[in-house]
Amino acid sequence: MKKALFILAALLAASLAFAQSPDLSKLPKGKWVDSNWAATWEIGADSIRILDAQGAVVFDFKDKIKDFAVDAKVTAVTFSFRCDEAERSYVFTKGTADLDLTMEIKRDWTAEPYSVKMKLQK
Repeated sequence: MKKALFILAALLAASLAFAQSPDLSKLPKGKWVDSNWAATWEIGADSIRILDAQGAVVFDFKDKIKDFAVDAKVTAVTFSFRCDEAERSYVFTKGTADLDLTMEIKRDWTAEPYSVKMKLQK
């Protein structure tokens, strides 16, 4: 009986941890333009969204992010996450020497990588 309760408690704790939203507070804030697609990546205190050229939301990652990770070093901050709905994994790197944000995307349907250095929107 104790073993069953322990397993149930562990499963409940794991499901609560999985359901929590990632902490985006440590990420760089702003809007960066992917000029290849005329898309703007907006990173806020509690959201990551893709906007079109007119500012309309094309995709909102709210409650769709998993495997979120942040790695802060002296020269750069790198953050990454997976979005099953978009069928992609993302890695963003923000160096300390400039305002640019480099984005790398691994798409599920192709081995061809996508990488772009995005300028901060002013």
